[in-house]
Amino acid sequence: MSEADPENEQVAAVLQRCGAEPATARTMAAQLLKRAEQLAVERGIGRLDALQYLLQLAIQGAHGDAPPGFEGGKPPEER
Repeated sequence: MSEADPENEQVAAVLQRCGAEPATARTMAAQLLKRAEQLAVERGIGRLDALQYLLQLAIQGAHGDAPPGFEGGKPPEER
C-alpha cells in the first residue's frame, strides 16, 4: 500500500468532522482535491481558493444548507 497523501488526509479529517465515515471521507477528499485543480484551471483562480470554495460547499451541504447560486455559483475571484 502506498504512503498516505498528507493533503488528502487533512481534507478527509475535515469531512470526518462533518460526519463522513473515514473511508468515505478519504474518497470524497480525493474527489474534492481533483475538482479544485480543475476549477483553478477553468476559472483562473488559485488552487487553494478553489479548494476552500469546495470545502465550504461540502460543509454547508453536510449541515443541510444550500447556498444561493449552488446550481452553478461562481467561485471566488483570484486575489
